[in-house]
Amino acid sequence: MSSQTTLLLGFSDVRELQILHFVVFLVIYLASLMGNLLIITAIALDHHLQTPMYFFLVNLSISYLSSISVTIPKSMANSLVNTRVISYPGCVTQVFLFFLFTATDLALLTIMAYDRYIGICQPLHYERVMNRRACSQMAASAWITGIVYSALHTGNTFRLPFCQSNVINQFFCEIPQLLKLPCSDSYLSEVGGIALGVFIGLNFFVFIIVSYVQIFRTVLRILSEQGRNKAFSTCQPHLTVVSLMVFTGIFAYLKPTSSSASGLEVVVGVLYSLVPPVMYPIIYSMRNKEIKAALKKLIVWKLFTKT
Repeated sequence: MSSQTTLLLGFSDVRELQILHFVVFLVIYLASLMGNLLIITAIALDHHLQTPMYFFLVNLSISYLSSISVTIPKSMANSLVNTRVISYPGCVTQVFLFFLFTATDLALLTIMAYDRYIGICQPLHYERVMNRRACSQMAASAWITGIVYSALHTGNTFRLPFCQSNVINQFFCEIPQLLKLPCSDSYLSEVGGIALGVFIGLNFFVFIIVSYVQIFRTVLRILSEQGRNKAFSTCQPHLTVVSLMVFTGIFAYLKPTSSSASGLEVVVGVLYSLVPPVMYPIIYSMRNKEIKAALKKLIVWKLFTKT
């Protein structure tokens, strides 16, 4: 760290495998880019989707797209030019932005659970509670929460003196790996960082659980089977995305880091940093009928204009 450079662990030293890594990551990145941009465009162009739920979906797409853009391009560039180097400021920036977008994702998913709770359990108050001003304030609070949490977490990590090594056992800069490098004992910082993350995440998760308990109780009281199916269909994509994010996050951060093999660390990094941004547009385009209809309309319109 004293030389202001850091070495990231690559997937392989074999040149052919490095090229394969570049191609695979390029396909993943383009898939996430295209999927999230399609959702943003479809919602922006369809006036039927100008509702609070889809407003938060656009914010979530922007956050996921930004998150994957923090990690993949640098790793691809390193594989292409056969290097592992990232500058110290670049490493700090990666850590800050990745945690910013990850915390914002969780905050937005919590707000979306509240939106579904109001829409299903208190439909007569929906327009008053989820008005344009309230939605803008909630979205802004999600982004501010991400900024504050990331600043605290990043500052707590990089205030430590790094001198043992400059090799990070991951394809991008992440805090669990950085905390293995300080000269001094980083145990308290590691515990403090994990405790803060668990506290914030647990509060969000409990809020989501309580919201859905109330939603399910309300839905089960609906006499019409069609009404129940419609209510459940608006919740399924959100629940799937929340489950994906929670399980990948738990697997990544609540495992014993010291006993993990280096190859497993990299695989886990790919799992929790790349899978949610790629799967999110697929889940919503397959599970949400309105998004599916808007995407079909957008694709047909593009083909028609070209013809």
